[in-house]
Amino acid sequence: MIKLIVGLGNPGRQYEKTRHNAGFLFLDTLLADYGGSWQFEGKFQGHLVECAIAYHKLLLLKPETFMNRSGQAVGKVARYYKIQPEEILVVHDELDFDAGVVKLKKGGGHAGHNGLRDIIAHLGSNDFYRLRIGIGRPAAGKVVADYVLSEPSKADWLLLEGGFGLAKPYIGPIVSGQTEAAMNKLNT
Repeated sequence: MIKLIVGLGNPGRQYEKTRHNAGFLFLDTLLADYGGSWQFEGKFQGHLVECAIAYHKLLLLKPETFMNRSGQAVGKVARYYKIQPEEILVVHDELDFDAGVVKLKKGGGHAGHNGLRDIIAHLGSNDFYRLRIGIGRPAAGKVVADYVLSEPSKADWLLLEGGFGLAKPYIGPIVSGQTEAAMNKLNT
């Protein structure tokens, strides 16, 4: 069962609608469906809200530590609430998928994603779930950092929103522990 859903992104207006903020953006759409409002919690270095999904109470977290230090906030929340890595779902952008493609997995490496790298370091484990939201890759010769920190085209934005819409119905089953069934459907 999932007790904490973390959306990865960077704080600040200049990053709000960038590809790298897919995790933040997804949690905002999720919260709009389930109700509640973000509260900044200094001791956790992030915005936190408690909500109920599929009749289960859980926390949603948007770290305010910038992407590369996301593990600081995740680690603090996990320790304070005694949440195990396998009870965490991290929502993040994924370069290896076309824009809007969404897949679920458990464990694995960080694949060069600095937010995941920091979470693994702070939890001392990679045994958490990941909802990977495709943002596509930049054209050959383009700098990856510039690409992820830029706003998607209108067409890619529509694909991202479509991916959010595709993933949201599976959050209830994921939260309630039906991760294998959700994984089988999302990943095909």
